[in-house]
Amino acid sequence: MKAFGKLLLAAIAIFVLLQFIHPAIPSPPVTAEIAAPPQVLHVLQKDCYSCHSNERRLAWFDQIEPGYWLVRKDVLTAREHLNFSTLGSKPAAVQKATLFEAVAMMQLGAMPLPRFTALHPDAKVTPEDLAILKAYLAPWSTAPPASTAITPVPATSPVNLAAIAPELNGVPFDKDFETWKPLSYTDRGDNDTFRFILGNDIAFKAAQSGNISPWPDGSRFAKIAWAQETGPDGLIHPGRFIQVELMLKDASLYKDTAGWGWGRWRGLDLKPYGKDAHFVGECTTCHLPVRKADDVYTLPITTSHGMLQEVVNNRAAALPANLPYQPLAWNAITMFVDPATRTQSTLYGNAQALQAANPRSGNATPTYPAGAVLALVTWVQRDDPHWFGARIPDAPRSVEFIEVTSDAAGKYRRYDGASLAEDAVFPNAAQRKTFILGLTPAKLP
Repeated sequence: MKAFGKLLLAAIAIFVLLQFIHPAIPSPPVTAEIAAPPQVLHVLQKDCYSCHSNERRLAWFDQIEPGYWLVRKDVLTAREHLNFSTLGSKPAAVQKATLFEAVAMMQLGAMPLPRFTALHPDAKVTPEDLAILKAYLAPWSTAPPASTAITPVPATSPVNLAAIAPELNGVPFDKDFETWKPLSYTDRGDNDTFRFILGNDIAFKAAQSGNISPWPDGSRFAKIAWAQETGPDGLIHPGRFIQVELMLKDASLYKDTAGWGWGRWRGLDLKPYGKDAHFVGECTTCHLPVRKADDVYTLPITTSHGMLQEVVNNRAAALPANLPYQPLAWNAITMFVDPATRTQSTLYGNAQALQAANPRSGNATPTYPAGAVLALVTWVQRDDPHWFGARIPDAPRSVEFIEVTSDAAGKYRRYDGASLAEDAVFPNAAQRKTFILGLTPAKLP
């Protein structure tokens, strides 16, 4: 009993001494608070400012050591990633993108941190809070910039992909990325971009077999982004090339970054992103909410089923077996969105068609040779369950094929309706054939 008393006294003494080890949490002045309507600011102040602002908002129990050390670390880390007290000094596009990311984190339940809301229930994000933020951001409320012609690639020689510098964290550029198979496509209303998400053979086979929990070592993803442009036809097409991002799976080599190597190369010269190797913190933090899906946001289009909900996209893969070709195994040439019908379409091509399309050639209208086959798959859209402000393919609405013949006439076939049955008497076949053959390939540097 005496020994227990001594231990208790020692523990109390240590606890008291710990209270004197109390490093400060800086509280610099608010220099540029984000500009937003009062109801939006109220939600952000209630749910986010405790960690993501210069305002020091600690409950009395947050001040007690050793828990205070964890609170301090969380606050300083949170401010580094997002600080609403200084966000207003950044360009409007950056402020908007930051808010979209914040809402996506809230929607997935990743922010505020569950351990924080367990002790601070007032900071929980309610459905009403989310509704206010989403209504304020309102993706797709304005159309992308209009153009009389889709922006061409400047008349310069294609960049030497073999000479692209590695990322600042050492992740190498993979010059073969453009030959990888499509896994999915994203219409980003939060920043008016399109994304092709491609996978190398290992990733593509894993998606088709459902072996993605986790993704196998050797899997590689390329996420290619273009700015959106509204064409004269009222459709939204890929315009200016923006960047390509790579994720390389090697659980041993990249064990400190969730098993993935991360890289981003921007612009027509594919310049590595960031000021130094610490940029990778942006990647790992952003992907943390999908940790259960092995840090992958993309729902691959596949007939296989995942072990978890909303990790694969089965509905978009529902093409009947009786089609003359199965285009989802081909490579993509371009995509577009019809905002009037809320559909998105991807143009696929067989080997001959892809060679003619050549996304690095700068040709606006390829001449497809005999033997080339094009397939335009159109889906209705649905909201991306992982990212607020994005839409992804849902149920197929139609599949159109053009088989190019030696006389350049070409054979047009269309499959549509709920069962994607062949429409043998489609009245606009000639116009559709001309439209599809005239689509501009999405350009690469």
